[in-house]
Amino acid sequence: MAVLPPDPVYTLRCPDMAVPNSLCFHQNDRLLAGTLKGSVLLWDLQTNRSNLRLSVGSQPIISLHHTHDLLISQEKDGTVALWSMENAGYVRQRTFDNQHMGFCRSVLLDNLLFYPIEENSISILHIDDPNAFSRTLIPTKNSQLPKLGMITCLKAFKFAGKYYVLAGYESNHLVTWDVDLGETVDVQTMQGDVMAIDYDPYTNRGVIGGSSEHLTVFTYEPKTMKLQPSGDISVKNPGINCIRIRHDLKVLSVGGWDGRIRVFSWKSLRPLAVLTEHKTGAITDISCSTDKVTIWKSPIMAVGGMDGVISLWDLYN
Repeated sequence: MAVLPPDPVYTLRCPDMAVPNSLCFHQNDRLLAGTLKGSVLLWDLQTNRSNLRLSVGSQPIISLHHTHDLLISQEKDGTVALWSMENAGYVRQRTFDNQHMGFCRSVLLDNLLFYPIEENSISILHIDDPNAFSRTLIPTKNSQLPKLGMITCLKAFKFAGKYYVLAGYESNHLVTWDVDLGETVDVQTMQGDVMAIDYDPYTNRGVIGGSSEHLTVFTYEPKTMKLQPSGDISVKNPGINCIRIRHDLKVLSVGGWDGRIRVFSWKSLRPLAVLTEHKTGAITDISCSTDKVTIWKSPIMAVGGMDGVISLWDLYN
């Protein structure tokens, strides 16, 4: 049985009825939210006040990343922008138009940004070096691949010192790319659609979710990097928007279409809690601070929902 969870430590409501579509922390005490209306809101978690609104564009912001001094935004129409911190705000430094309309979120690993371009290709951008050439992983170069359709989700990771990307496609295929070689090393056909992925190379285990009421657990065969499904986790209502393995590898959090956040032990995959703070609409994103948020003296999980609320949780720390 799942244990009754604590209440959130705080809830933030977006101004002007904005819906938080993507979330990221900056240095733990700052939280940024990209909205469906194309703006980025910044909260100071020392005061829980939103003290900055950045106009990015007219499209929904589907992903945000923040390094020490660089903000990266991705819009639904494929536009990726890099913003530098200046004074009390942000200044746009570089913009990339990618001819990709969709909901696949970009992924930042080390100083490499992985994001979808055109119909089914993946671009790799070195965010710290404007003179470095972007690389592109193009499935059409491999005649052995089936017709894939658009990319639906990405997960970049390092395994045994090498970079890989796991990509889900609307054809229900999962393709693993060797980034150094620019080639595919594995193709899997899934029973249902693939809309959300997370994977931890330390435990060599990942989770896939889609429109069904099942989560698929998988591992990699280390020598061949072949993806191997290893089991299922059932959820009460179908539809998964986001999956997050927390940095400390203690919990797995899953955001659903039903507005529930289901929390599992990452070690045993045993259900720990079902969070019901978001009463209407789907969960849009989940983000976890990498260290303690000062005011709560604990790492915090932020959850955004279609109800316009961001809930903050101190769970199982």
